[in-house]
Amino acid sequence: MEQKHRQNIIGPAVRRLRVKRDLTQEALAARCQVKGWDITRGTLAKIEAQVRCVSDAEVALLAEGLGCELKELFAKK
Repeated sequence: MEQKHRQNIIGPAVRRLRVKRDLTQEALAARCQVKGWDITRGTLAKIEAQVRCVSDAEVALLAEGLGCELKELFAKK
């Protein structure tokens, strides 16, 4: 049986870092919007659930919104 390949590996890290910073999905979406990314809370929820793919530019904006380094989004924890 072939294993399903995930195209979004950062979702769990986004959630973990967001919760660690005591941010709601709405608050993180607002931070990303200030950076120029028109993202909704619903889209952020899909990213965290690994349902929505994330572009490299979006990963960078998520890192900015979370106030973290890019490598933290790819850390396995």
